[in-house]
Amino acid sequence: MDEEKVPKKMQVVYEAIAALTDKVCREHLNEEFAQLSRQMAATLSRKRPSPLVSGKPESWACGILYALGQVNFLFDRSQTPLMSAQELADLFGVSQQTAGDKAKQIRDLLRINRLGWTWMLPSRQDDSPLAWMISVNGYIVDARYVSREIQELAFAKGLIPYIPREKQNGEEDA
Repeated sequence: MDEEKVPKKMQVVYEAIAALTDKVCREHLNEEFAQLSRQMAATLSRKRPSPLVSGKPESWACGILYALGQVNFLFDRSQTPLMSAQELADLFGVSQQTAGDKAKQIRDLLRINRLGWTWMLPSRQDDSPLAWMISVNGYIVDARYVSREIQELAFAKGLIPYIPREKQNGEEDA
């Protein structure tokens, strides 16, 4: 998968972090969190310079899942899966402060907006109005209900996760 390509000099660090996040996801979360955490670790590995070269893999792994948890409402009692920030930090043997600090660093580096869809679990994208709001001629509209031409343009610009009608028809490649 292209999203998980990692420079050779970062491969060992990436694998250590991915192993930690995979274990926590397998035991406490789900495969969607595992996949996004691997993608995020790979993205951070490709940064120049990569922030992952300093600090413990446990801190970065926890920070990655903490940042993803914030975007995907992991800490919200009304959502599933559910885990407190303290429970997450405990699973990695780091303080909640460290986890939060790493998550903030990651959000800043990757320009993660809690309202964006880029790091949202795929299963949440369909129902999230946040993933579909775009501006057309100064008006905020839901991209699921605009013309195919506008959808294609929004998708090409990375403003929406996919072209809605293609996924409904099973034609989506991504």
